[in-house]
Amino acid sequence: MALSLFGFTISRNQEEAEGTRTQSFVTPQSDDGASTVQAGGYFGTYVDLDATAKSESELITRYREASMYSDCSNAIDEIVSEAIAAVDDENPVDINLDEVDLDETIKKTIRTEFKQVLRLLEFNNKGFDIFRRWYIDGRVYYQKVIDVKAPKKGIQELRQIDPRKIKKVRNVKKEKLQNGVEVIASVEEFFIYNEKGLQHNANYSGSVQNSNQGIKIAPDSIAYVPSGLLDLERNVVLSYMHKSLKPVNQLKMMEDGLVIYRLARAPERRIFYIDVGSLPKVKAEQYMKDIMARYRNKIIYDSSTGEIKDDRKVMSMLEDFWLPRREGGKGTEISTLAGGENLGQIADIEYFQNKLYQSLNVPLSRLQSQTGMNFGRVAEVTRDELKFAKFVSRLRKKFNELFNDLLRTQLILKGVVTDSDWKLLEENIQYQYAQDQYFQELKEAESLRNRIDVLNQMQPYVGFYFSKKYIQRNVLRMSDEDIEDMDEEMAEEKAAMPEEPEQDGAPTPTATAVQASSAENRPASPSQ
Repeated sequence: MALSLFGFTISRNQEEAEGTRTQSFVTPQSDDGASTVQAGGYFGTYVDLDATAKSESELITRYREASMYSDCSNAIDEIVSEAIAAVDDENPVDINLDEVDLDETIKKTIRTEFKQVLRLLEFNNKGFDIFRRWYIDGRVYYQKVIDVKAPKKGIQELRQIDPRKIKKVRNVKKEKLQNGVEVIASVEEFFIYNEKGLQHNANYSGSVQNSNQGIKIAPDSIAYVPSGLLDLERNVVLSYMHKSLKPVNQLKMMEDGLVIYRLARAPERRIFYIDVGSLPKVKAEQYMKDIMARYRNKIIYDSSTGEIKDDRKVMSMLEDFWLPRREGGKGTEISTLAGGENLGQIADIEYFQNKLYQSLNVPLSRLQSQTGMNFGRVAEVTRDELKFAKFVSRLRKKFNELFNDLLRTQLILKGVVTDSDWKLLEENIQYQYAQDQYFQELKEAESLRNRIDVLNQMQPYVGFYFSKKYIQRNVLRMSDEDIEDMDEEMAEEKAAMPEEPEQDGAPTPTATAVQASSAENRPASPSQ
């Protein structure tokens, strides 16, 4: 049944909804971090939220602060650049419908609507920033703006929402059976949005006052994609940066401590041992001050006036040391205290840098300036690079939920597919991302070379054990669209090619040679 909320809901028909009614006593759980609440008090446009939104808001703020640190920012840029490649002559991402069992006309319509989704997202220009924000925050929200009077026009605009201002809520309604067991009657999902942010405020008595009031929004009007990482104890969505927070803070403290130590130990200082004889303590201190004022000379340059001054007002502990010496010891002496040694050792800094990169799953070789990049064969890729490629692939698959959500809404609103049809198509829809151009060319050239070698070995068996379509799909890895385009191009080239003249009704020598070669290499048919 449809929900009367601020927004729009794609609803099922009454017969389908009644036919899928099930009973369960377990509250539904998912990895979207939605706050599960019991029925009651959530039926108006403005509702209260029992949520852990305060902790989520603080986490997002900490993620963003950590991402501004230079080492962490470089590692994040490396991840995002690997996931969203900036290639001039192709789109960052494209849709692949080879596994979808639909008419070719519908496939072309789906491809057109997907391009419209990319235009609404401005993904060609902002794809890097969108993926980076999703990676740092651990979630992304978009409002789907449609024309209420003409919903068949599809999505008209997409507006990104700050994740600290919106929260997903799951309202569970239970009912008792005759035996007294409570089962789940229905589950209602919606979003709460507050322009000022969702947070908790504490009063002077120490109790917490819930300030999470906002607008209730239908779930279909919001595109919500979480990271998939969830704190099961607090039901809070985590970012992929969560495990890097501690290494970032440790690295900051180590670098700050190193700077303070170097500033304090860098200069050489003088040590004055003043012989005070047997003077009393008070007179000895006064004698020390007189000596200090007499011999201490601090020359400064005033850049505003161009004058040189003798400043004796301030006694800095970082410059000289004045120590009294009683009678019986040595006389007055002036010596030098050397500056700190081994200030160039930064093994501790490098250790925490490596811990930071490991927490973000980035290969250390990518962030070491003295390490070059190997553009050799694909078979020579290191284990760390292979693990990093798999990690980026997992990120892409999770991020693909954004495209699935927007494409689903676009196709259903325009009447291309129904909600039940989409559930069957969603698993077979794939997305292809652009790759770094130089390495991709090497990879494709090596892969094509191997496929041609296999094709040459299978050539004698084409027509007996393997069909042309099988060779194109499984050996050459051509999609249905590629096969169709290739057949059209070969037909055009064949029509444009002039026919070779025959001599006395006999075939040309070229054709005769080709037929003879084919007959020699072709194995005997099973019938023979």
